[in-house]
Amino acid sequence: MKFSAEGYKFGDGSEQKNRQRRSIGKEERKKAGERIVMEVKLAECAGFCFGVKRAIDTVHEQIEKQAETGGQIFTYGPIVHNEEVVRELEQKGVQVIENISGADALQQEGDRNLTNEGTVIIRAHGVPRDVQEKMEHSGMTCVDATCPFVKRIHRIVEKAGKDGFEVVIAGNPGHPEVEGIRGWCTGPVTVLETEEEAENFRAKDGKKVCLVAQTTFNYNKFQSIVEIFQKKGYNGNVVNTICNATEERQRAARDLAAEADVMIVIGGKNSSNSRKLYEICSRECEHTYFIQTLDDLHLELPKAVRLVGITAGASTPNNLIEEVQNYVRINF
Repeated sequence: MKFSAEGYKFGDGSEQKNRQRRSIGKEERKKAGERIVMEVKLAECAGFCFGVKRAIDTVHEQIEKQAETGGQIFTYGPIVHNEEVVRELEQKGVQVIENISGADALQQEGDRNLTNEGTVIIRAHGVPRDVQEKMEHSGMTCVDATCPFVKRIHRIVEKAGKDGFEVVIAGNPGHPEVEGIRGWCTGPVTVLETEEEAENFRAKDGKKVCLVAQTTFNYNKFQSIVEIFQKKGYNGNVVNTICNATEERQRAARDLAAEADVMIVIGGKNSSNSRKLYEICSRECEHTYFIQTLDDLHLELPKAVRLVGITAGASTPNNLIEEVQNYVRINF
């Protein structure tokens, strides 16, 4: 049986070796016990990704149009998973149609809010096909701000189902992006979040398997799931649909956390990619903090702190990152 990989490269163990080397360096610094000026360092990749910036820019473009033409602007669900961003847009008149499951519920919401003079913007995470079609036929102007990398997954799973594949999605089953991907599947679909679930998975008789991933899924965990499927000998293929920005962000956060004495992760409480950054950093750095805004930052620094690392999720605005950086530099 053949399980081919598209856009996917297996690990060679180098990450574990690098982690060991970085850990040794951190221990040496602790043993030295020298009190020097504390350094505050931002991860190489942090803050808005391409898809998030594109979605937010789309909303601002519609706000400018609204100023000329009138009409209400809605987003289907929060445009991105960051409360500060959503609050700022609400202050500019953008209303959120809360996450609603299915087209029927959308119609009920529409009966209260949607008018022919309004505009509804699809969130960066995307929506199921039936929900999008309902919005397109609501009489409103429908603007699709789905991240292009997420739209690519929609096309992959749609085609895979028509070609007779059973689709498996590595991701959080309750996340809006994964719910949207499921809604574009045209055949059997299963969502897996852990290696244990992958071990217990059984493909339907005679079905080829197409494995994809939520764009913000943990890269190392995805690699483990792929290896489990390979051992099972499934006939099918795997498409690495984790966004390059996610891989780079996770790698940069891991590298910095391995060096840092304290690590700060900035992101929305509902942000999947931010929580994964926190999980990754926590494994490398004992003193890791997850905050949404500066108000959440209550640091209890160890005695010998040489390096404080900062990273941020893909929906975290640059001004918030700079605010946290400056605060740490001045107050610690």
